[in-house]
Amino acid sequence: MSRILVVGASHGIGLETVKTLLADGHQVRAMSRQASKIAIDHPNLEKIDGDATAPTDITHALDGVDAVVQTLGVAMGLDVMLRGTTLFSRATRILVDAMRAADIKRLIVVTGLGAGDSRGQFGLVYDGLMFPVFLKRIYDDKDIQEQIVKSSGLEWTIARPGVLVGEPVTGRYRALVDPREWQFKTVARADVARFLADEVRDGAFIGQTPLVIQ
Repeated sequence: MSRILVVGASHGIGLETVKTLLADGHQVRAMSRQASKIAIDHPNLEKIDGDATAPTDITHALDGVDAVVQTLGVAMGLDVMLRGTTLFSRATRILVDAMRAADIKRLIVVTGLGAGDSRGQFGLVYDGLMFPVFLKRIYDDKDIQEQIVKSSGLEWTIARPGVLVGEPVTGRYRALVDPREWQFKTVARADVARFLADEVRDGAFIGQTPLVIQ
């Protein structure tokens, strides 16, 4: 049994990851701005309210953990689509530096379809319309985030989920590292969480950037 820190734990993939890690028997430290409001009571769950861009909060959250799963997200709105964000790069720089200082090696980060070298791989509708209009400015920062992770010297995995849907877990996700196999497909948040928990256990994709789809 390991103690796993989940950063960005109160919603979406992060919350599903907390549930999945607990079901797998891990001790879980859930961190987010409103972690104390997570509606889960479990003897192996510790909730920490904190800011992913505050170095002191991250240092405190890392105390005694064996691995970190970072599942940050931003609320999609007109402002963030037009102006972009620096949340992902700032939070990841702080996390990586703190992990190095604490000698914690294992880091699993969630970015997304179209980040890094997966940009431009998914057809005219997504790459020519959806991505530049709705996502480009956000994913510009995810690109920086990925570079920080790749140059961190840690034992890292970057998971790039497909189009997220709120369906129950199926356990039938595919984690694809070969660009020739990449497809514009959906994936349940719960199945992304299943992949992240499997990666905590197995480390099958260390140093890789798999696309996770159904």
